[in-house]
Amino acid sequence: MADTPLTAVAGIEATAAGSAWRRMRVWAAAHAIDDLYQGLVPASVPYFVLDRHYGYVAASGLTLAATLGGSLPQPLVGLLVDRRRVGWLAAAGVSLAGIGAGLAGVLPTYALSWLALLLSGVGVSMFHPAAGKAARRAAGDQAAAMSVFAAGGSVGFFLAPVLATPLLAAWGLAATAVFIPPAVLIGYVLLRAHQRQAAAPAGPVAVAGTDRWHPFLVLTGVEVIRSVVLFGVSTFIELYWIRHLHAGHTAAGAALACFMVGGVAGTLTGGRVADAIGAVRAVQAGTVLLVPMLVLLRLAPSSGTGLVAAVATGLALNIPFAVLVKLGQDYLPTRPGTASGVTLGLAVSAGGLCAPVWGAVADAHGIAAAFTVLCFVPLLSLVLVTFLPEP
Repeated sequence: MADTPLTAVAGIEATAAGSAWRRMRVWAAAHAIDDLYQGLVPASVPYFVLDRHYGYVAASGLTLAATLGGSLPQPLVGLLVDRRRVGWLAAAGVSLAGIGAGLAGVLPTYALSWLALLLSGVGVSMFHPAAGKAARRAAGDQAAAMSVFAAGGSVGFFLAPVLATPLLAAWGLAATAVFIPPAVLIGYVLLRAHQRQAAAPAGPVAVAGTDRWHPFLVLTGVEVIRSVVLFGVSTFIELYWIRHLHAGHTAAGAALACFMVGGVAGTLTGGRVADAIGAVRAVQAGTVLLVPMLVLLRLAPSSGTGLVAAVATGLALNIPFAVLVKLGQDYLPTRPGTASGVTLGLAVSAGGLCAPVWGAVADAHGIAAAFTVLCFVPLLSLVLVTFLPEP
C-alpha cells in the first residue's frame, strides 16, 4: 500500500499530460486552418497574373497587403494578450483571416481584393499571439510538443496549394470563397473553448525569469530573413515552374506543394533535433543547410529534379521554425504573448514586405533572376545565429 500515493500521482500526471496533448492538437488544427489563408495568398497569385493579367509587381502587392495586416499589428496584440484575458482573439482572428482571404478572389477590383487581403492579415495578427501563448502553456518545456503546434501552421501552408490549385484551375479566382466555412467553424470551436475556460475558476499563474531583449532581437532578425526566403519561394515557385521550366499548371502546383511538405517535415524534425542537441544548435544546423538547398533548387534542370530540390529546401528552411518560436518565449519568459506575436506573426509575415522586390527583379530580369538573388539572402543568417545563446 505504500506505493499507492506514488501510483496516484503518476496517474494524475499521465492524465494531465494526455489532456495537454489533446489541447495541443486542437491548437495545432486551429493553427493549420489559420495559416491555410496565409498559404492561399501565394497559391492564388499566379491566377491573378494569368486570369486578370496583373503584372508581377501588382500581384506581389497582394502578398504585401496580407503581410501588412499580418505583421504591423502583431506586437500591439501581443502586449494586449500579455496584459488582458483576451483568449477570444484567437477565435475572432482565424474567422477574419478566412473571410478576408476567401472574398479576395470574388471581389471585382484590385483595390477591393487588396483590402480583403489586408483584413485577412489583420485576422492573422489577432490569432497568433493568443494561440501561441496558449500552446506554450500546453507544451511546457518540450520543443517537440511545441513543434506540433508550429507544424500545424506548416500543414496549413501545405494544404493551401494542394486544395486551392485544382479548384482555382477549374473555377477561377471565385474558388477562394470555398475556403470561408472552415475559418468560421474553427472560430466557433475556439470561442466555445474560451467560454468554458473563462467560466472555470482561474488558478494562479506563475511567471519566472528575466527578459533578455538582446538575444530576442537577434532571433527576430534570423526569423525575418527566414521569412524573406519563405515568401520569395512560395510566391514565385509556381510561376518559376511555368515560365522557366516550362511545366504545366499541375506540375507548378506540385512544386509548391512539395516545398510545403518539406516545410512540415522540417518543422517536426526541428523540434526533435532541438530536444536532442539544443535549440540554438538546431537553428544553426537548419541555417547552414538552407544555402546549398536553395542553390540546388535554382540549378535544377527539369521539373522532376526540381521537385526533390523543393522538398529539400522546405525541409532546411523550416528546421529552425518551431525552435525559434520556443526560443523567443524562453528569451522573454514574462511576455509569452509578445514573443509569440513577433516570432509567429511579425517576423514570419515581414518576409512578405519584400515580395514587391522579387516582383520587380522578375519583371526586369526574369523569374530565374529572382531565385538567383534569393540564394544569397540566408548568408546574413549564418552570421546572426552565432550570436544566439542557449536559454
